[in-house]
Amino acid sequence: MLKKLNLPAQAKIFEAGCGTGGNLSLLSQYGQVYAMELNNTAREFARQNTEAKIWAGSLPDDIPFEKEQFDLIVLFDVLEHLEKDSQALQSLRTYLKPSGYLFITVPALPLLWSEHDERHHHYRRYLKKDLRQLVKNAGFKVTLASYFNCLLFPMVLAARYLHRFSKKTHDDLTLPASWLNGLLKTIFASERYLLNVMSLPIGVSLILLARKSL
Repeated sequence: MLKKLNLPAQAKIFEAGCGTGGNLSLLSQYGQVYAMELNNTAREFARQNTEAKIWAGSLPDDIPFEKEQFDLIVLFDVLEHLEKDSQALQSLRTYLKPSGYLFITVPALPLLWSEHDERHHHYRRYLKKDLRQLVKNAGFKVTLASYFNCLLFPMVLAARYLHRFSKKTHDDLTLPASWLNGLLKTIFASERYLLNVMSLPIGVSLILLARKSL
């Protein structure tokens, strides 16, 4: 997906909410990366494992880059953690260069709401139409919006409802067997080819790409 954005050779990229820095190495292949993370432990871990510039900060009101503007801003599974998601997007818009890109992923479909979301301090899961409108209202032009993790959706839906009606507490930090984990990763990764040619009709997550409206 990033390869198709036609970013400048020395693009300036900002990841808002980088966590432990799992995406920074990939993003650094496309330009100079700046990042922001509120959690002290996660931020220090990220600093030890990357050359990206990482500062403390939070959305919507504590962004530590007053004089910077970026070619690309990414929020990977961040927006659902923010009570003021609209204000966060409006704040980020001021940090984008003219026609700069905004790249978002979020959990999808309120019907999938579960103990997992509560444990991870989510405020919401999104419908595609609602996410599109939210981003549009914040001053962006949406160029792509699609569900993803579509192929595994039936399995996830069934698991969520089984856990919902079960008396047992589900530990979603437990990894599946290595062979199953590898299979799931392969299925998930295969969807990138589908996203290159079509918008997926349903899925566990949403991906959205937008540009700053002039």
